[in-house]
Amino acid sequence: MMGEESASFESVFINQPTAETNPKLEKDEETSKLTICNKLSFGIGGIPYEMVRSILGFFLQMFLLDVAQIPPFHTSFILFFGRVCDAVTDPAIGCLISKSKWTKIGRLMPWIIGSAPFAVLSYFLLWYVPPFRRGRFLWYIFFYGLFSTLLTCYQVPYSTLTMFLSCDLKERNSATAFRMTMQAIGTVVGVAVQGQVVAENHVSHHCFERNMSSYFIVNSTGISKLFNGNTSNQHILESILEMRELYIIASGAVGSIYLFCMIILLFGVRERDDPYTKKSEKPIPFLKGTKLVLRYSPYLKLTASFLFISMAIKVLEGNFALFCTYAADLQYHYQNIVLVILVTAVMIVPFWQFFLQRFGKKIAVYLGTIWLIPFLFLMASLPNNLIVAYVTGASSGLSFASFFLLPWSMLPDVIDAFRLEKPQIKGLETIFCSFYVFFSKLANGVSMGLSALSLHFAGYKTGACVQPQSVAVTLKLLVSALPVGLIIIGLIIFRFYPITEDIRVRNALALEELRQNVHISGQSLKNVENVS
Repeated sequence: MMGEESASFESVFINQPTAETNPKLEKDEETSKLTICNKLSFGIGGIPYEMVRSILGFFLQMFLLDVAQIPPFHTSFILFFGRVCDAVTDPAIGCLISKSKWTKIGRLMPWIIGSAPFAVLSYFLLWYVPPFRRGRFLWYIFFYGLFSTLLTCYQVPYSTLTMFLSCDLKERNSATAFRMTMQAIGTVVGVAVQGQVVAENHVSHHCFERNMSSYFIVNSTGISKLFNGNTSNQHILESILEMRELYIIASGAVGSIYLFCMIILLFGVRERDDPYTKKSEKPIPFLKGTKLVLRYSPYLKLTASFLFISMAIKVLEGNFALFCTYAADLQYHYQNIVLVILVTAVMIVPFWQFFLQRFGKKIAVYLGTIWLIPFLFLMASLPNNLIVAYVTGASSGLSFASFFLLPWSMLPDVIDAFRLEKPQIKGLETIFCSFYVFFSKLANGVSMGLSALSLHFAGYKTGACVQPQSVAVTLKLLVSALPVGLIIIGLIIFRFYPITEDIRVRNALALEELRQNVHISGQSLKNVENVS
């Protein structure tokens, strides 16, 4: 069967022009090649999103509950609103980008550059605890929503940029591997900076004495004062203020890394125009393009499957620190366990790149995702075993690595398949990417909001040293049973994803033919214009 397919493709290319017969085509093929510097710069550009995403996932819920002292019910609303706002802006930003005009630095780059400084400022204010308590809830809603919107202005064009780095599929796949590796490194950097700066201080001052007869009174600044006639209370208040200052220091460091990566991306990557359509063709209207994208079956199946898998990862991330603190008695180790997970993930990414090239992306998805399930149950069953925690963390890194690499590695395959079915349609790459992120973020917002709401109904007490047993049970379910259930649903949907390795190879050959035909057609039109 494969021999027949190969023979048919050979017959297609028998009379096609080659680099030897067309010097212009040779020059075009050379410009489609990416240097190591180009790929590395593109990969570094992906660090900011994964870096802040991991920090928000691992630390924001704990920060709101225990540092900013926002009640669990209000915390669930903040997390849900921020994610929903983040998700809703994806298609809106995608629409605006699709209507943007080409500039000297491209159509996507101005969005990336223009949003970065304001995103850093709003990120800084998100980790600041204002001196008033009554309006603090609105403060975090506003700045979480603002930062999420500005981050979308960075991530949507950056994700779309993958399709405009090169018209060579192998070069794009290689650039994607660089991107996923650097994003995994960015996750490690973010958690390392945030975790090592604030985590130890957080747990060391979270519970000052297990057996205190004093009680808490919240003053106008939201700081819980202790009144028992003990002179050490002033030291306790200073410790809480110091903890808040450390969050500000960590946010400043992360913001600096954000801007540095944006500058590397700007000077190291050149955005190319769409190589698969003629210059005279006009982009399709946004609403019509959205209907076409949302009706495309392979895209819906891929998006839905990774939507549930992403929800599982987000629930695990958002509740892991609380699980280690209140259900596993590992509060002094959770930042190190997280680093073990992420460092392992970075080291395993090259393995997954080799694996998916050798065995295919679908098999990689199944293996990488299913691998996580037994270790989640093991961690929940033996929560107080430090050795089990580190072994589970290292083993879970393998699944996290596949999650870094595969979702964004498979989206270009869907876009390529759509291009072949509708070669006359131009400019839908941004819509594909924006809605891909939209559904993922919307699901994440729902999952994080529900998890915080679950803690509320379980009786979580803001600022308390010891939580009720119901909270510990709820946290065990949130890091084991719930993620496993979501993963199983995602894999069932993924079973119907139609783009196999054979289809992907066939599409790559057909796209190469399409690119050559478009190039020849455009060159012929230019020659006619010159003659006339």
